[in-house]
Amino acid sequence: MSGPRIASDIMVRNVVTVAPEDHVYDAMRTLLARSITGMPVVDEDGRYLGVFSEKCCLSLLQMTAAAAERSGSAEYGTAATCMTRELITLKEDTDAVIAIETLIENRISGAPVVDGEKLLGVFSERFAMNVLMAFVYDQIPGASVRPFANRDMQRVVPPDMGILDVAQRFLDTGYRRLPVLDDGRLVGQVSRRDVVGGKHHLAAVLKQPNESKIAGDSGSTSQLARALLAGSPCESGDVSTAMDRDARTIAPDTSLLDVAHIFMTTDVRRLPVVESGKLQGQLSRRDVLSVFVAQLNQAPSPARALFYLSAVTDEEQARARFR
Repeated sequence: MSGPRIASDIMVRNVVTVAPEDHVYDAMRTLLARSITGMPVVDEDGRYLGVFSEKCCLSLLQMTAAAAERSGSAEYGTAATCMTRELITLKEDTDAVIAIETLIENRISGAPVVDGEKLLGVFSERFAMNVLMAFVYDQIPGASVRPFANRDMQRVVPPDMGILDVAQRFLDTGYRRLPVLDDGRLVGQVSRRDVVGGKHHLAAVLKQPNESKIAGDSGSTSQLARALLAGSPCESGDVSTAMDRDARTIAPDTSLLDVAHIFMTTDVRRLPVVESGKLQGQLSRRDVLSVFVAQLNQAPSPARALFYLSAVTDEEQARARFR
């Protein structure tokens, strides 16, 4: 029996990309419209240059805030005005594999772990990678989300926190979703995407159809769009000035075990797959977790998962990579 073992076996090949000369506002609109968290930046010859992500959007939001203050267009919402109130939640005794399936099926990166309205922690895709490794190495026959929930209260925000402060919390912590607590009660959750699409000085600009029309329009929205970037490193508006040039990448033959280790030990959520300088595809945490759950459901025991995750067949040799 065989299964996926390297990145190219499961990577997504039809990836939404953006060109370095595209406008940052258009790129932001694409992220919101497609409900994606990031796009590789690729030139006309297919060469990979970097990534434009929600994090880049949050940096742009902060970068243009001073210009918005000067122009008088700085009207902001709060966590409460953009948060999601209808939440998918988990209990501490929820089976960890069922919890992972819940994240995958609902296409969310994390879910609050609760006892009634009391927040106990957050079970995220990153912590789900710890579940994967526990099955692979410790051959746990079953486990709840309890030991895998992130209990860091730095990720919690109050409902009246301003949207710029929420954006900064995302930039400072690397989290993608922040539970919102009101007097100790879980009342909602705010994501990076919620902030990017929320009430702030870029909102009116992002509602325009596309940047080419704004550039040719002499109206107040067009003037504001240009003024917000004036004097900043992104003054030209090109995606190349705002993209992450240092985003981590992998080769097509990177083992899934190594990919899982990257996802488990870093804030990285997606990995562009690059060969000879050109983009071949992209691999996300969700892709790896989906394969893991599918193979686990087919396998007679958790130990079988190791076979699917790595070309390394000696478990002790595989363990040595993580010491």
